[in-house]
Amino acid sequence: MKFNIIKLKSTFFLILMTFSYLSFSQNNDKLVVGAERTDLFLNDLKGLNVAVVANLTSRIGSNKKSIHIIDSLLKLNIKIKKVFSPEHGFRGLADAGEKVENGLDLKTGLPIISLHGSNKKPTNNQMQDIDIIIFDIQDVGARFYTYISTLHYVMEAIAENNKKLIILDRPNPNGHYIDGPVLEDKFKSFVGMHPVPIVHGMTIGEFGIMINKEGWLKNKIKCNLKVIPLKNYNRNMIYDLPVKPSPNLPNKKSINLYPSLCLFEQTPLSIGRGTNMQFQIIGSPDWEKTDFNFKPKSMSGAKYPKHLDEICNGVDLSKSPYLNNINLQWIIEAYNKSKNKSSFFRNGFNKLAGNSKLQKQIINGISEKEIKESWKNNIEEFKIMRSKYLLYN
Repeated sequence: MKFNIIKLKSTFFLILMTFSYLSFSQNNDKLVVGAERTDLFLNDLKGLNVAVVANLTSRIGSNKKSIHIIDSLLKLNIKIKKVFSPEHGFRGLADAGEKVENGLDLKTGLPIISLHGSNKKPTNNQMQDIDIIIFDIQDVGARFYTYISTLHYVMEAIAENNKKLIILDRPNPNGHYIDGPVLEDKFKSFVGMHPVPIVHGMTIGEFGIMINKEGWLKNKIKCNLKVIPLKNYNRNMIYDLPVKPSPNLPNKKSINLYPSLCLFEQTPLSIGRGTNMQFQIIGSPDWEKTDFNFKPKSMSGAKYPKHLDEICNGVDLSKSPYLNNINLQWIIEAYNKSKNKSSFFRNGFNKLAGNSKLQKQIINGISEKEIKESWKNNIEEFKIMRSKYLLYN
């Protein structure tokens, strides 16, 4: 099977994006993340008991000189009481979906409370001894990336306990486009809680404002929310994240391919977990021999990957053009090539897709163009709603 991955429109878009980035750089306007703009939020923290929702991405500065937001706040004499950690844990080493336990941060001695274990939402008891929560996590702009779900539950806990939330905004590396089916209410889950497309084109700060003002929290309660915006941010920037946002998104290419390849998680195909090319390759032992193959191994962040120690024949997408839309052709062609079509789609596929229609469309041989046409009206309605909450161009 040949995968058609060379698209002129993608190449043209990459040229435009590169030009935008170069023009941005030539203006000497350094991107400043919310966590670096301490003058905008330190006064909100003084004298208060603070909790921080953070992980390995919650850093300030370049790789060699970066400092974690928690270390930075402690140096500024901010009274941090505890850390809440999302999926993958505080240090970001846990597998996708793996239960993360509570513990202590060895460096600071601060208690770490998991929001991806027995409770995904801070309990009333956990909220009692704090006044305000700082949320500083790098998102990747896809509906099924669970940091947005963690944000939702944190906002809900804050609203229920009359506390305050400050989101330190960070760029969206997939902020340059909007695509995918809008989630239908009956398919809500932790991998998709909001009626938005798979790729929503918003920063986590903008998304938090939308959650609040659209009344998506339980009983339409409102969170006392402040967003510390990015400085010199352009939504069309090609932004290289200084820290990988989770164990299986190791680089810019994997992050760009993630919205298209995550659908494969609920199929028999591997997307490279257990290799050093996660979310950049696809394959299966059941495929006929191809020029490219790989063998998943047990490793940090992927203890039990699909097809462990089996040779997978597949396709290397690491050199594919930069995407400005979701590529459905890969999953359509993989389904058509499948030897056992009745078991190709697993139970969780519809939760990732946000509807039951996409699976049926692929099974019925509907073209990528026709499938995307069926998304059009809902995407346009979402864009109108979204426009009210945008902080950046």
